[in-house]
Amino acid sequence: MAVPSTQHPAFTPTPAADLRADFTVSYGYPVHFTADVFAPSNPVLAGVLPERAEAAVLAVLDSGVADAHPGIGRRLAAYAAAHPDRMHLAGEPLVLPGGEASKNDPGHLGALLAAISDRGLCRHSYVLAVGGGAVLDVAGYATAVAHRGLRIVRVPTTTLAQADAGIGVKNGVNAFGRKNFIGSFAPPAAVINDLLFLTTLPSEQWRAGMSEAVKVACVKDPDFFAALEQDAGALSAFGLEPMSRLVRRCAELHLRHIADGGDPFESGSARPLDFGHWAAHQIERLSRYRVGHGDAVALGIAIDTAYAARTGLLPETDRQRIFNLLAALGLRRWTAELLAGELQAGLQEFREHLGGRLTITLPRAIGREIDVHDIDTTMMTAAVRTVHEWASGSPS
Repeated sequence: MAVPSTQHPAFTPTPAADLRADFTVSYGYPVHFTADVFAPSNPVLAGVLPERAEAAVLAVLDSGVADAHPGIGRRLAAYAAAHPDRMHLAGEPLVLPGGEASKNDPGHLGALLAAISDRGLCRHSYVLAVGGGAVLDVAGYATAVAHRGLRIVRVPTTTLAQADAGIGVKNGVNAFGRKNFIGSFAPPAAVINDLLFLTTLPSEQWRAGMSEAVKVACVKDPDFFAALEQDAGALSAFGLEPMSRLVRRCAELHLRHIADGGDPFESGSARPLDFGHWAAHQIERLSRYRVGHGDAVALGIAIDTAYAARTGLLPETDRQRIFNLLAALGLRRWTAELLAGELQAGLQEFREHLGGRLTITLPRAIGREIDVHDIDTTMMTAAVRTVHEWASGSPS
């Protein structure tokens, strides 16, 4: 039996014209400042939720917050009862370990995704993430991928999270020995900064988070840097008023960068708000996260500041001011991991994380930045030596 021919020699197809559609997506990014967010009379949280009771809310708590505020579950239930037209809790809060432990163990991400599934959350549901930056990262990633996107309200509870980690569009977990190797870009529905959470922080967490303020001031705002210099003593003494100013200015600068910087989802190779972070991420990894993120950022700022000064990019007087501010705030000056031979391997890992050419942001003056694409490894080693001399009290 003959097989029908699939050839049509009399037909010559005309190539179809290519198609292209260009579109933009508009985001609203509200950041609220309040005190005692879960007081039933406080309207802020209810105000960021839609006016429909079917919007289920799953609360995710940092274990540090749960320990410092043992009645927080009852407070959440009372708040929901006071706002039944806005907030319906999807069961008891889920508690995740604070710090990098929540990002290092995929079981915690799995537990949160399982809770989203088991409790019947949908794309109109919300996750209310209450905690430090690591828990916000895990919760943000889970909500970005569950059902291709739930909504999240962040309530950052540490200095680091209120000044930096809670104000951004990135979420991530650690994998393959790399920081934030798995992640997403997904803006939150809202951020609520409650200053009262900072009053229960251990002193080292209060202190370490201020490194992110130094970072953004160094490359974005000389007036903010001067204000930090003026407030350093009060900040070190746990002053809430100067901390409130610090948190608000950090939020303003981060939102300005996201909205007006031209690359909110980091499709390019430059990432100015990660000044000092190539070394910070490597220090965290080398120390097996014994050195926390805030302390690691302070060390990374010192290294890159010393490098900028040694290569003639930064005036020596500005280098000294930055070092003096880090010291005045009581930020960490040294860790043995800085002497590890693998420290500069963090440069390559940082390049891979961003893509494209290596791009490192350095200060060229306080409040002004410059991107460099080549690093002199000998000079970088000398920069680490400068930091060591400074930390040991020797002339730097």
